[in-house]
Amino acid sequence: MLAIFDVEGVLFDAEYLPILAEKVNKEKEIWEITRKGIQGLINWEDGLRTRVHALRGLSYDTCKQVADDLPIMTGAKETCRVLKAAGWKLLAVSGGFTIMTDRLKEELGLDYVYSNELVFKDGKLDDVQIHVTSDKAKSARAKIAEWQENKEDIIVTVDGANDLTLFDICGLGIAFRAQDVVKERANVIIEEKNLSNLIGIINKHYKTNLQLQTVA
Repeated sequence: MLAIFDVEGVLFDAEYLPILAEKVNKEKEIWEITRKGIQGLINWEDGLRTRVHALRGLSYDTCKQVADDLPIMTGAKETCRVLKAAGWKLLAVSGGFTIMTDRLKEELGLDYVYSNELVFKDGKLDDVQIHVTSDKAKSARAKIAEWQENKEDIIVTVDGANDLTLFDICGLGIAFRAQDVVKERANVIIEEKNLSNLIGIINKHYKTNLQLQTVA
């Protein structure tokens, strides 16, 4: 069994670049590009490069501090703990960056994370290396093959248009507080900002009896 998650807006209750943009008073500009990318209105990769380039010159320390302060989504720790205890594999596929996902991998016990990488020169933000494109399924397929997971045993929880290809490789697609284009493709929609709703959906779909426990 495998659970695949988007990161920003799903495992993190935040979008990284718009918060980072507040440091240089460009949050309005960055949010506008972010929204268009999430909604599928612009080429996602071009939008990502444009956003990063607009923030060139920010210090590594600033970028790291903002990443470390990103809040984890309500219910994410509980959900990941229950799934891990039940023997599930946990995979995150993020259009975000290792500077934020490394911490998330550790805190949530994720088995693997695919993400992009911010490039720093002389301690200043300079560029981005894109490893995860808008075809997120391309990244996920390698681990699915390695772990020999069957499509019907894979669930995907996402919120943006750039996540949609992940629905092609799963047996259960979940839209979490998502864009309309995602809701239209999903098997199940979660509107409440609490990821632990996943457990009830999994129990119903797979006829399991996973039990949530409170995480301090």
